[in-house]
This record gives sequence, structure tokens and C-alpha cells, in this order.
Amino acid sequence: MLELRNLSKKVGSSIHINDVSLKLEKGSLNVLLGSTLSGKTSLMRLMAGLDRPTSGEILMDGKSVLKTPVQKRNIAMVYQQFINYPAFSVYENIASPMRVAGVDKKTIDVKVREAADLMKLTPYLDRGVLNLSGGQQQRTALARALVKGAELVLLDEPLANLDYKLREELRVELPRIFAETGAIFIYATTEPQEALLLGGRTATLHEGCVTQFGQTIDVYNNPSNLETAQTFSDPPMNVIPMQKKGAKFVFSQGQVDCPKDLPSLPDGPYKIGVRPHHLMLSQSKQTSLKIEAPVSTTEIAGSETFIHVSQGDLKLVVLTHGVHRVDIGDQIPIYIDPAKFFIFNGQDVLVSAPKVGAV
Repeated sequence: MLELRNLSKKVGSSIHINDVSLKLEKGSLNVLLGSTLSGKTSLMRLMAGLDRPTSGEILMDGKSVLKTPVQKRNIAMVYQQFINYPAFSVYENIASPMRVAGVDKKTIDVKVREAADLMKLTPYLDRGVLNLSGGQQQRTALARALVKGAELVLLDEPLANLDYKLREELRVELPRIFAETGAIFIYATTEPQEALLLGGRTATLHEGCVTQFGQTIDVYNNPSNLETAQTFSDPPMNVIPMQKKGAKFVFSQGQVDCPKDLPSLPDGPYKIGVRPHHLMLSQSKQTSLKIEAPVSTTEIAGSETFIHVSQGDLKLVVLTHGVHRVDIGDQIPIYIDPAKFFIFNGQDVLVSAPKVGAV
């Protein structure tokens, strides 16, 4: 087990990691999910021993590793920006950690070829890494991590530079492969969808703090606070300030019935969170809340369209399937099903979430 206890890292007056405590089991897949500069890489560098914490403790199997040199830790780390030995062939790059460990030549050859086959590198084994594409070099770095047999594997957005098809294949294969080794597998990403595809357990990060840690699907379905909900939504979850008055939620454009399962919710200010794909452009029996606002911009991404609307302090993003042509300034209706509401109190703590399967 890898345990982080009240881990903090400061650089001058800047706090990079703030009082993080986690327990990561052997053979587990753990995702660090957060935006750029949320602290993912800083936390991984502390785990790897590349940086020292300002305060706190790091333990492996109950023993502190803070004084253990990096070269004596059984760790593999792969960055988004690949790192290989430029003078070596692909074969020798993959084989290098096993040669250092004194593994026999026959075993090295078997493991190198197995890893190369998985990473689609077999035709390039004799080629120098400087003669590879960026994606091929990244796969070489991943293959080297795979054969090392490390007890802690740290992958910092490792698939970002790969083509779509290979990225999807490896998202499925990597967790299974590393789990079979019994390693603690830690994968950093900015993409909520990637965290859901990988599964395992997810820690959401914001400004150096872990806002929640648990089974990935549970964190997605029941974010404990608004910051976690925003982190685990792409685009970020829409937030609509409302006042509860009796059986109604009242907001700037009208009111809507409070969900029936919340009769005891005290009156007062709340924030309603709605994921972008739950904002509809057409009405149904369920979409009892209607908002009208002008379009501020649109983004067409393949088979999806992101429509941004803005009305005073109210700013929303609609994610809808298909290509939709709307012009900036068009006044459009948006419909919402209150059953899809995430409800947060004045302290941004979750008080109600949609039923599982509705989010």
C-alpha cells in the first residue's frame, strides 16, 4: 500500500499541494483527475521521490520512503512529453530497465517483444527512437514502463499524443496489464470521460487539494461538493443560483417545483448543478424548467455541438448531439428536467443528486 499523510508542497509563497491524504492499494487503478495546474504532476513527483514535500509523510507498506533515493525505489513514470534514450534503438530503450536489474537475455527478449507487440512497435524494434514519430516514441516509453515490473507506476497524461484509435485501445488494455503485475497504478488526466473509461478509483484535484476520492463511478454520480462536480464534467457543470421558497425553487427567470423527494429541505439559497448534456433544446414531459437566453457562441465538434448562452449573470453550456446551426445573438429556449438537478447548499456541499442512472 502507498499512503500519503497530510502531504503538502510549497514553493516560496505558492502552495502546489495542500494537505493531501490518500491510501492506494496494491493492484489498484487510481486516477488523478483535474484541470491543468490543479496539482496532478506535482503530486506524482512527490510520490516518485523527484521532489520532497514541505510537510507530511509518504509510506510504502507502512514504511517511510522520504529518505529513500529515487534510484532505489521500484517506480516507473511516463510523462505526456515522452522521455527515451536518444542513442538507443527501440529494443534497447524497452530493455534498459531489465538490463539494469540484471535480468537474463532470454527473459528480456521475450518481455521486450511482448510489450512491443502490445504497443504496435514490432516493426520498429531495430530503429533509433529519433527516427520515430511522436506517438511511436510515447509508445516506446510506455513499453519500457510496462516491462520494468515496478511496484508503483505513474502515468502523467501518457496517451495525449497518440492517435484516437490507439488511445482507445490502450485505455482498455493498460489497466488490465498493470493490475496483473500487482502494481499500484496511478493515471493523471484532465478528461472526465477518460476517468470513466478507466474506472478504478478517482481522486479529483483542485488547486493542490484532493476534493474527493472513491470509486470512479461513485464520485461521478455523487460528487460531495460543487468543486468536485465541476471537475468531473466536461464542459464544467452548469450552475444556476436559486432560492428555495416553500415547494418552489425561484431563480432570475421564474420558478420550478422543488423535487418531490426533498420536502424537508430548508428554505434559503442554493446552487443547482446541471451537466451540459442534460440541457435540452426541445421540450418533453420531463423538462418542466424553461430558460430563454441569447447565444454567445457555438462550437461544432464532430457529431456534437456546444452552444453557449448568456443572460446577465447566467451563463450556460448546452451539449447536444448532431450539428446545430444557431447564430450569435439568437434567443433560444433551453429545457431542463428537475430530476437531473444536483443541489448544493450555501457552502457548496451536495445535498441531493439525481438517481443513479440519470446522470
